[in-house]
Amino acid sequence: MAFKGLVVLLTGASMGIGESIANKLAEEGASLVLLSRSEDKLAQLTKRLQGINSSGKVIYRAVDIGDYASVDSAVASAIEDMGALDILINNAGLALGAPARFPDLKISDVSTMNNTNINGMMFVTHSVLNRSMMPHKAGTILNITSITGLEVPPFPGEAVYHANKACQEAFSNSLRNELSETNIRVLVLRPGCVATNFHSLRVGHVKEKYDKFFEGFKPLEAENIATSAVYMLQQPMNVSIKAMDVVPSAQRSIVVFDRTWSKRNA
Repeated sequence: MAFKGLVVLLTGASMGIGESIANKLAEEGASLVLLSRSEDKLAQLTKRLQGINSSGKVIYRAVDIGDYASVDSAVASAIEDMGALDILINNAGLALGAPARFPDLKISDVSTMNNTNINGMMFVTHSVLNRSMMPHKAGTILNITSITGLEVPPFPGEAVYHANKACQEAFSNSLRNELSETNIRVLVLRPGCVATNFHSLRVGHVKEKYDKFFEGFKPLEAENIATSAVYMLQQPMNVSIKAMDVVPSAQRSIVVFDRTWSKRNA
């Protein structure tokens, strides 16, 4: 069990990529602190993971990561229960309003995306660093960003999300430099198209729009991202896979989709 004895704090843990990462780490023996807003889903997931994790402990804290006081309280409480945090996975994130262009977005959607995708990542990281990693000068931070952080998506409705992900990339790069002279690694995992509730949410759960998004090819599954995350995290401390892009083979670039893929590989 590669993660036996390690304590991992994971945000956005209750569904999709977060839930899949939690599954993988539980199977590998990690002790887990699961963060999400949905207490019901967290409670169910925690109970299930406790049943498959024979060597680690699993707890949860229901919290809105966009509220620093709540985040800091949850992190402090988790450390009291679990001890020092070895790994932080910033996975929580959301996209709203597509395909509405920026002028047509509701300001509430703009605020929600900014608060979760930017403030949330920074708030959790700040608390974990100060309460656990900096005193020990050791740990690993894995930020789940997106390939959209590096290139402008070719469809409307992505201005805020693209800006959020670009900010996450800049934050990760700066943080990595600032944590020089510690044994704290900062890693970035950039998913491409993944078939999760995330993409359904960004198009307002409209099935026709969701199907159009993936027309002609098979997107990744959450488990593919989880497997990649575990691979990055299990490298020895003297090795940093600083950034990894994981995309469907049909997603040739952010602007080119091979929509004949499914027909050709039937």
